[in-house]
Amino acid sequence: MRGPDVMRGYRNDPEATAAAFINGWLRTEDAGVLDDDGYLALTGRIKELINRGGEKIAQSEIDDVLLAHPAVAEAAAFGVPDAKYGEEVWAAVVLKGDSDAERLQAFCRTHVADFKVPKVILITSALPKNDMGKVERQELAALFSRQS
Repeated sequence: MRGPDVMRGYRNDPEATAAAFINGWLRTEDAGVLDDDGYLALTGRIKELINRGGEKIAQSEIDDVLLAHPAVAEAAAFGVPDAKYGEEVWAAVVLKGDSDAERLQAFCRTHVADFKVPKVILITSALPKNDMGKVERQELAALFSRQS
């Protein structure tokens, strides 16, 4: 975005200012798509994308697929560092019915490309959330990647 009401930069931090602006435009870090009529639909945040071998994967897309499974009450996809791909897709789910990781991965394969299917799906009793009720994906990644 840019305009008279948009900040001009970060005080005493030229490096952060340079990273935040491109040709006078403030990068909001939002990701979105334009429809045929030119309307913008926000689909997530750039920082919430998993970069698996150069492919950008929206965590929310994986969440939505897992939540479409009748046995899943809550789901959160997250990136875990990977030597080959940079990041690998993992997910944590809270179940409300009978399922397991293998069946959930098979379900995902029918809805997304293979590279988006979580390599690991962890079954847990609760997802860590902040005071606003938003899932703490970085905490998930830190907690579960240590267990791998």
